[in-house]
Amino acid sequence: MSDRSTRAALALTGAAGRVLAGVFFLVGKARRARHKALHPRGRTAPGMLRRHGGSRSGVAWLDGAGTDRVLVRLSRSAGLPHPLPDILGLAVRVPVGDGHGDLLFASTGRGRLSRFLLRPARRHERAAHTTLFPFRTPVGAVLLAAFPAGVGHFALAWSRLTGDWNVIGELSMDSADRSVGESPVSFDPVVNTVPGLDSYGWAEQLRQFSYAAARRSRGRADADADEGLGR
Repeated sequence: MSDRSTRAALALTGAAGRVLAGVFFLVGKARRARHKALHPRGRTAPGMLRRHGGSRSGVAWLDGAGTDRVLVRLSRSAGLPHPLPDILGLAVRVPVGDGHGDLLFASTGRGRLSRFLLRPARRHERAAHTTLFPFRTPVGAVLLAAFPAGVGHFALAWSRLTGDWNVIGELSMDSADRSVGESPVSFDPVVNTVPGLDSYGWAEQLRQFSYAAARRSRGRADADADEGLGR
């Protein structure tokens, strides 16, 4: 993509981000500044992520084997009560180096096109989840997914934009903690990145606008981020 095309794309996504920011601001105000504009309620639990190794994504974290203790949050985008369908969110905080990285997934399809389309669902254990936004990697644009494998269990996979899914591991929530309720934890994939999974400029810009708007809607002065489009 040429520099001119890149600038045009960033300008367009920046404008779209401002529109979305306005929407999130109004939604947050409607919630009387007490909840997040999106994914206002969720349940958080510790879990385990086991990566098999042997993949060829060009990203060391995806291709290497390992077992990590993680933090998982399940949420509903609009906060609609069960059994109404909603856009479901899955957030995973993984240890990287001396800190942590955040990965955000939303309920979508799993096909070559439907993986980019949000899809309402009733239960996380029956919905495919993808990161929706691709990551920049040595092999090009890569999407991550979490496919249901039972209650509190997901298969973690990656693919090129319209390629086949490559399962690289299993994510499981601790069974004793799956019913944990509200949590103040916020996930930010822009600040808390997994090495090798870099955000494209347009995706980062959209998320930053949405996070900032969500914080302003609740009058927060701190720098903690909120789940935005990726959730």
